[in-house]
Amino acid sequence: MQAINDWKFVLLACLTLGLAPFYPEPHFLGKLRWVLGGAVDMKAMDWFDFVFHGLPWFLLIRLSFLTLVRKLFRA
Repeated sequence: MQAINDWKFVLLACLTLGLAPFYPEPHFLGKLRWVLGGAVDMKAMDWFDFVFHGLPWFLLIRLSFLTLVRKLFRA
């Protein structure tokens, strides 16, 4: 549980797993375009890939939101 609240871990996960493979384009961006385009002909493996490569980005958004809320309500 400690790792998902660690900025270094989450950023490292985003830069590695979240963007892998790097060439010709990050895998997650391709899947995201596919989903935003209607997810036509996406199979179960494609959805798994989308969730697997998207999890680090979700953790980054979550950690950013929690940090912002803590700072806003601390004062």
